[in-house]
Amino acid sequence: MKTPAVVWLLNPHNHNTSQCFGPADRRALCFAHYIRGVTPRRTVTDILQAAQRVGTLGDRPIPEVIEHARQFVTALADISGRVIDIGTGAGVPGLVIADDRPDLDIVLADRRATRMDALRLGVAALGWTDRVTVLTTDIDELGKHPEHAGRYDAVVCRGFGPPESTAPLARPLLKNGGSLIVSEPPSPDPSRWSEDLLLTARFHPPIYRPGVVILVAKP
Repeated sequence: MKTPAVVWLLNPHNHNTSQCFGPADRRALCFAHYIRGVTPRRTVTDILQAAQRVGTLGDRPIPEVIEHARQFVTALADISGRVIDIGTGAGVPGLVIADDRPDLDIVLADRRATRMDALRLGVAALGWTDRVTVLTTDIDELGKHPEHAGRYDAVVCRGFGPPESTAPLARPLLKNGGSLIVSEPPSPDPSRWSEDLLLTARFHPPIYRPGVVILVAKP
């Protein structure tokens, strides 16, 4: 017997995504819509378009989203191993990094369960479950977990929060010498990363690259 969500899924006229957010009992409809959008497809563009349809990604044109995310890929050129995208939302920049750098072990982490459940379906549709992990968790708690504390070669984030919260939460996840790579405004503002903040969070001075800033973790 088909569940109500599957019945809704099988109806091609159901495109209303207004039920995707709110009480937990609405989640099945959101996931059904997401599955219908991504299951037959196998590209990052398709996954992100589906995310836009269910409201987990803003309305910025997908080619622009991917182009910006590739600035993280460039910043990761000399990095190998494990990379975690914190506050990943719909999977940006993590999915683009995973697409361009299949050699990396990628973790996509966010505390918003609805978005992570949807993203998990997207990763499965891409066939990447062997190298991309989706975690529903608070980042501050993740940094205390022995499987994650000090285990990452890089932490990336696009819109996680202000530097004052990003740096202290990212540092416990990084190995000594690992890199925190954060989206930056087109015209970098050095005052965003104050000396006091860098000293307290144990980072070297920022290195600016197009679209991002790189902070290397001190011992």
